[in-house]
Amino acid sequence: MGSLPAVSKHEYLSQFFQDDGKAVIVPIDHGTAIPVPGLEDPAGLIERLNPFADGYVVNLGLANACCEQLAGKGICFRTDVYKPAPDGHEDEGSYLVYSIDEALEIGAHAVMNMCYPHHREEARMIRECAELISQSLQTNVPVILETLPFGLGRPADYTVANIRFAVRLAAELGADVVKTAYPGERREFERIVDECYVPVVVLGGAAGDDTAILRMVADSMQAGASGVAIGRNVWQHRNPPRMAAALRAIVHDGASAEAAAKILESGTTSL
Repeated sequence: MGSLPAVSKHEYLSQFFQDDGKAVIVPIDHGTAIPVPGLEDPAGLIERLNPFADGYVVNLGLANACCEQLAGKGICFRTDVYKPAPDGHEDEGSYLVYSIDEALEIGAHAVMNMCYPHHREEARMIRECAELISQSLQTNVPVILETLPFGLGRPADYTVANIRFAVRLAAELGADVVKTAYPGERREFERIVDECYVPVVVLGGAAGDDTAILRMVADSMQAGASGVAIGRNVWQHRNPPRMAAALRAIVHDGASAEAAAKILESGTTSL
């Protein structure tokens, strides 16, 4: 066996997780998946969000195009394409298209890949996740698995039981961080987080009601989550920096949903 990489996984992850062990990550990787109102000017968006975001999830093209704006932030490189199937077409799940080699080329601090337990393409996707984790063992670049039962955009399937299995599966495969949906029950989510021995961050999904997203984040953090990876609810918001500031207040300052909502109402980006 060769010598270990010079950079440890802890050093890589510290680009996202601050001294308090928490992270505000903003995915802006949606350009391969869905129409993306709000991402017309990604470089300008990153500059506006940088005071509040600890890191971003990006595809290769955006990482190259916005390398200057991303400097100093945690860069999570998307290794798969997860475009949902159009109506009338079979859902093929996500496809691994890059490796950790490309992540190292762009100076990424982690990689992210989908994992869909119970999906009809489950066997292939799990093998692809395992291949990525094997590469991680050789390079120390952390792997964040975004694990969603049955696939993307299926909230009815994101039950407590399904999320519990999905989170534990991702951890057992060797993920360094697990990204998943909040199942709506704080006490049950606390059990899920407690049973997972790696950090868990929650996603936001489609842009929705401000009060609901802030309450979900506050409940998730109280349940023991290590942060958020929320995209559309930030950059499709009428004021993205203010929403990012509100999320940061909850994640890093322990603010309540009600206190964070005042940031959205006040016109400032601080409590």
